[in-house]
Amino acid sequence: MPLIDPRAVVSPKAELADDVEVGPFAVIGDDVTIGPRTTIAAHAVVNGPTRLGADNKVFQFASLGDAPQDKKYKGEPTQLVVGDRNTFREYCTVNRGTVTGHGVTRLGNDNYLLAYTHVGHDCILGNNIVLSNLVMLGGHVELGDWVTMSGYAGAHQFVKIGAHAFIGNMTAVTRDVPPYVLATGQPAEPRSINAVGLQRRGFTPEQVRNVKNAYRILYRSDLKLDDAVERLTELAAEQPELRIFVDFIGTATRSLVR
Repeated sequence: MPLIDPRAVVSPKAELADDVEVGPFAVIGDDVTIGPRTTIAAHAVVNGPTRLGADNKVFQFASLGDAPQDKKYKGEPTQLVVGDRNTFREYCTVNRGTVTGHGVTRLGNDNYLLAYTHVGHDCILGNNIVLSNLVMLGGHVELGDWVTMSGYAGAHQFVKIGAHAFIGNMTAVTRDVPPYVLATGQPAEPRSINAVGLQRRGFTPEQVRNVKNAYRILYRSDLKLDDAVERLTELAAEQPELRIFVDFIGTATRSLVR
């Protein structure tokens, strides 16, 4: 049986794996499914419909799966879906989706959300993401794998941030940030590539040089965007690490940081 503190409130309509731990005064609502080895600390709240995978850690006073902060929301049965091995630190809030969006807010695996972070409705987060303290994501934001956002940074609704990007502290992201790019400022501007992050993740020196060259083509060559993309597409044929860079540019919806 799950290890549930007698002072916790767990709905009989919730499904908890046999080894889930629930701390005192935590609240688990209807239509919540919690996977193996997940821990819900004291005073945390998980409302449904919400699905948590295995090995997640929800710290005290976090709030997962509550109603979206959207005036158009009228109580429709939307969802929060979370993968495995995610950490939600103190006072972290993650809202469900809306029927006018994806209908679901979705997080992948191995993400680390620090204290007071907020993930708005219909956000889609990949894997291995770090959101530092007080990072705020508006609704419909999409983050690729390995994105890092520093403290107090914020992302405007519908913004996309590509894989391996790094967002500096107190940065206001109002336009799409391509993969690999390090951006800072209010509003965000591209500064360089996230070279340190790429090295830590096993990118070879040659791959890092290729990414740097791609960054120069896009941001330092004075080429028009279409001409830059054409050149990058040619390079990506022999430098596969550039493929996500090119593909992202083609899907940008709020224009690129420039």
